[in-house]
Amino acid sequence: MNLVVMLGLFVIFLAVLLLPFRVRKVEENLEPFLFVCGVAALTISGFYGGLTQNGAPVHTGWSLAIIKEALIAPVYIHNTLRLPVGIVQAVLLVGLVMYRWHAPIHKVIRKLADRLSAPLLAFLLIVVLGLISSIISAILAALILVETVAAMPLARRLKIQLTVIACFSIGLGAALTPLGEPLSTIAVTKLAGEPYRAGFGYLVRQLGVYIIPGIFAFGLLGVLFLKRSRHLDSREEDVVYKDKLKDVILRAARVYLFIMALVFLGDGFKPIIIKYISRMPSEALYWVNTISAILDNATLTAAEIGPTLSPLQIKGALMGLLIAGGMLIPGNIPNIIAAGKLGIKSKEWAGIGVQIGLAAMFVYFLILYLPGYF
Repeated sequence: MNLVVMLGLFVIFLAVLLLPFRVRKVEENLEPFLFVCGVAALTISGFYGGLTQNGAPVHTGWSLAIIKEALIAPVYIHNTLRLPVGIVQAVLLVGLVMYRWHAPIHKVIRKLADRLSAPLLAFLLIVVLGLISSIISAILAALILVETVAAMPLARRLKIQLTVIACFSIGLGAALTPLGEPLSTIAVTKLAGEPYRAGFGYLVRQLGVYIIPGIFAFGLLGVLFLKRSRHLDSREEDVVYKDKLKDVILRAARVYLFIMALVFLGDGFKPIIIKYISRMPSEALYWVNTISAILDNATLTAAEIGPTLSPLQIKGALMGLLIAGGMLIPGNIPNIIAAGKLGIKSKEWAGIGVQIGLAAMFVYFLILYLPGYF
């Protein structure tokens, strides 16, 4: 039965990975498709027996706890003040603000783009949002990004390129503190005991030397893409705000369904994650974590990170998750927000995201692991 369960989960994994790029109806209805896949994965995983982690039994399949998490996760992100702050509220609030005051906001952004030049504004946008996303959260950084990009006088192709690169930067930067995103919160919690005694500044001390230069590198990459693209295609799109009130509300609802789907998928794939992925050698785990492009990286972090890992294993696992998260739309919260607002399709995102992600994975692999071979 366990073998049948694993085969079933593998089929669902391939469907999530391939169908959004090959079937137009799936691409146009990505949120309900992922939701159905998540429900299927969670149902199938319930038939897996005898799963343990660190000697303790692990529950798989449906439970009241996972249903509660899926219902609450889109509207509540853990915070020390227990404020009712979540992704859906943020998307809805900013959407309503833009609906009401889009004209003056877009006017200011266009003037700023004219004064600074588009490449310089792109560099500042990518770098500043990447650096502050760990303080203001990846969600707010992504909302600022999409509204700024939407107002910039650029052709659609350039907007997509700029957005994807900036989301890589935001996804990296948000991991520097527990305030930025769920991955960093879970990592610090899992490493709070001996021997690491992880606190608020743990991740910035461990990963800052890799992430901060990476954010500036993405900023330069954005400038290069923009300058080259503007040279090849200097056409600019008129900025026309087309959203109606129902569009704003529907976008927030789709984000809600998207987050629910990721929760179900992450928990549904738990047998594969715990049985195989979390037990891999450090170098292999780094590359296998490219599945973060389609799965919730917080779930992978919870399964992989623990006090028994070496510092290098922790760095490698987290960096693999963070970089791969930018490759495809489901890989990161900023991607989901940006793609939804700007209408970026799965193929469009992957066309630039996979290339950049694989190149970044290779560079960071050399930086992390090459010194150990000498």
